[in-house]
Amino acid sequence: MNTFASIKTGIVASIPMIVGGIPFGILFGSLASSYGLSPWFAIAMSAIVFAGSAQFVALGLIALNAPIWVIVSTTFIVNLRHLLYAADMVKYVKHLPFSTRLIMGFGLIDETYAAVRPLYTTGALNDKTGHKAYLGSFIAFYVMWNITTVLGVLSGELIPGMSEWGLEFAMVATFIGIITPYLKNQPFWLCLFSAGASSILLVDLPNNLGLLSSAVIGVLVGFFAEQKKKRHENVTQFEGVDS
Repeated sequence: MNTFASIKTGIVASIPMIVGGIPFGILFGSLASSYGLSPWFAIAMSAIVFAGSAQFVALGLIALNAPIWVIVSTTFIVNLRHLLYAADMVKYVKHLPFSTRLIMGFGLIDETYAAVRPLYTTGALNDKTGHKAYLGSFIAFYVMWNITTVLGVLSGELIPGMSEWGLEFAMVATFIGIITPYLKNQPFWLCLFSAGASSILLVDLPNNLGLLSSAVIGVLVGFFAEQKKKRHENVTQFEGVDS
């Protein structure tokens, strides 16, 4: 598979989520306008930060005049999942130059991981072609995200009340599509239910701290459930060998 074919593979695999992300990007731009923030602030945020969910969280907290430590800590916790993505991808990219891995780190978003990572498992990609498909996916999402942010900023100024159209459902639908394939065992389900339940119970905490707390709770529940599962499997395997 040549370079162009690899890049095309990443782009094609990303198309469904790119389509789902279009209203998401438009909504971000329009929300920035409705909150009275500079259009250039939203555009620069998408170009430099390039992290959809974190941008929405930060935007909401900025609009609430939340303390800087709340904004930083909340977006940090929200983005901790990227550390897990990176840890999972290391075995496929550790042979690449640091500069390439640095670019891939910047482009590590939920959608690119969800689009490209399964292709390694199926054998469609390998350590020689995978990073090219990854970069194709990243570039496609980056272009879409920045164009739709600009469109959202312009639309928000020209069409008042656009942020009330319910476009945020695109974000929900996209994340449902991302997490559904991973709901195959108990730890993932426990993580889902604990994070969901705690986010409902803690919704009234100030400065959106309920989101921060529910993310931590979900991660911890999933982690300990996974550790318990591994211990049980090890004991079962040991007893099988002993017998």
